Amino acid sequence: MSEVLSNPDVLIIGGGPAGLTAAVYARRAGLSVAVLEKEAMPGGQMATTPEIENMPGILMTDGFTLSTQMAEQAKRLGAEIISGAVTELCLEPERLGAVAGGRAFEPKTVILAMGARRRRLGIPGEDRLSGRGVSWCAVCDGNFFRGKAAAVIGGGNTALEDALHLASLGCSVTLLHRRDGFRGSPALLERVREEPRIRVMTPYLPVSIEGETVVTGLSVSHAVTGETAMLPVSAVFVCAGTVANTELLERWLPLGAEGRVEAGEDCGTGIPGVYAAGDIRKKPLYQIVTAAADGAVAATRAAGFISAANAK
Repeated sequence: MSEVLSNPDVLIIGGGPAGLTAAVYARRAGLSVAVLEKEAMPGGQMATTPEIENMPGILMTDGFTLSTQMAEQAKRLGAEIISGAVTELCLEPERLGAVAGGRAFEPKTVILAMGARRRRLGIPGEDRLSGRGVSWCAVCDGNFFRGKAAAVIGGGNTALEDALHLASLGCSVTLLHRRDGFRGSPALLERVREEPRIRVMTPYLPVSIEGETVVTGLSVSHAVTGETAMLPVSAVFVCAGTVANTELLERWLPLGAEGRVEAGEDCGTGIPGVYAAGDIRKKPLYQIVTAAADGAVAATRAAGFISAANAK
């Protein structure tokens, strides 16, 4: 580890809803808090969500607004939010530490809240045309394709939300899913089916993304018959699930499916003073509200750990 520059009571790695909520609860418990966020703006996947209508007490908002408000709340309570990816991590019992943004930290406790990223399809053309019509974020890139034909691949809430967002931009949207049934919210699916600018194709699989310098089409095949078709589109938005951002943890913790941490409802990881919260923790539901709940639990547990250590 590098020279120690900071010794917070709680070091939170990740500034999404889990990390920001943990910061609020830790500060309310009177603990010093540093939040490490690799992106320039906190919020994680939440920051790119076009519409949020399932947060209790909030009728409707968007991810950018909610992320900004949560970060501001944490800052007003005294949490330090630092931009910079973690390059070193030590989770040895009684020797916790991390390095990020040129600063080294030796905290009393660590809350792991690195979130998840969208999964890639692994089909021809996806990597080559990334940023040239292939995207994993309709909120980020949809405006570049306003009024054009676009394809959305996936069957969860993100795919349904992205299809609706693109339709609101005047896009002619084809929503492609490998199964007949969707795992997303029935309410969202009803809105999708009622939107005249969205065509639903099931059960179809993406085969390849076509184009020399920009996306010009998406080759697809029927999941049962194998019949192929070419969709003339200018953009392909991939919503094929998520993978936890836990590469730094492989040395320290056992990881389950999709790289998620096997931690209980108390968010404990088995390493004293180390907790896992949000989308990196294996659980039955991945939502902003459940990530925030994890953050509150993890921070409360961290405060109890420090209190017990001080009483010895």
